[in-house]
Amino acid sequence: MDRPDRLVWRKSSRSDNNGGACVEVAAVNESILIRDSKDAAGPVLRFGRQPWQGFLRTLR
Repeated sequence: MDRPDRLVWRKSSRSDNNGGACVEVAAVNESILIRDSKDAAGPVLRFGRQPWQGFLRTLR
């Protein structure tokens, strides 16, 4: 897997800055990576772009 410390991670603009439960996402090649913002060294989930877009459509 790509080195998570070299990726550009983004947190939702709707996340609070008080240590709330947040996730961060990073795009790499044809994948979207997701991690817990409070555990940057923890596990990373990888999704293809199409399933990720489907997930976002469902949320909207």
